[in-house]
Amino acid sequence: MGRMLQGAPVSLLEVERISVHFSQGGGLFAKGRVLRAVEDVSFDIQPGETLALVGESGSGKTTLGHVVAGLRAPTQGTVRYAGQAIQVVFQDPFGALDPRMPVSAIIAEPLRIARRPAAEQRRRAGELAAQVGLPPDALNRYPHEFSGGQRQRIAIARALAPAPELVVADEPLSALDVSIGSQVLNLLRDLQRAHGLAYLFISHDLAVVNHLADRVAVLYLGRLVELAPRADLFARPSHPYTRALLDAAPRIGRRRGRGSALRGEMPSPMAPPPGCVFHPRCPKVQAICRVQPPLLGPAPNRRKVLSACHFAE
Repeated sequence: MGRMLQGAPVSLLEVERISVHFSQGGGLFAKGRVLRAVEDVSFDIQPGETLALVGESGSGKTTLGHVVAGLRAPTQGTVRYAGQAIQVVFQDPFGALDPRMPVSAIIAEPLRIARRPAAEQRRRAGELAAQVGLPPDALNRYPHEFSGGQRQRIAIARALAPAPELVVADEPLSALDVSIGSQVLNLLRDLQRAHGLAYLFISHDLAVVNHLADRVAVLYLGRLVELAPRADLFARPSHPYTRALLDAAPRIGRRRGRGSALRGEMPSPMAPPPGCVFHPRCPKVQAICRVQPPLLGPAPNRRKVLSACHFAE
């Protein structure tokens, strides 16, 4: 899963104007439609940083994560990576593990593919199994013998085997119950400190994002609408969509904001609205929003907060 992308950016990772389009339908004499899953997205990730990618289902989070990990080629744009390996932790730990392989072989699989010596594979599998908190006899057992949380620990150990600098974590907690998810979240933080890892953390759970992220990138209909340090985003969101996401999330001791709840459903990525793509659902919509797409730029008097809104706060 890891790969070296060409270029030598100052950041660990630079994503520059990435778009991902899929052709839908069409035939010999009929032109198909285009599904615009990701549209002109740019961001960077620094060494040891966690950038969270958030948004509703269908916003393009997983597609963008697959591009970063090298699992999907972009339609246009460039990904530059200064490290040696990128690894992925998927949402479904059972589906991501080969049921016919013992845990020792699963964890060592990236090293086997890289043709590392067998002794190194065994040693590394044992070290990583212990680091992620698996029981001593785990290496000789099979995925079906473990709980969901333990299977995700196996998947994390496998991701760490080739010593990546960046891990793309695609909803790694969503298939787990709350208590087990909290344990895995703490494990991810501990491993980040121990190994100096950077994460692209894809999630719909804003409480988890608030616990783990350094910065947050908000996607809507494949567009990046806000990019901000975590503390700034949660304290004072700039974009109306971000505010609506935060207001919709359960938070103890906090009352829902008036007029900021999301209305209706996200439009189809095959027929995005003109102007600002969020305008059909936006409580702040004005005439300019319906005709002119806003550019991503610094929010008023907040240079670290980027927002794609004509009326950014």
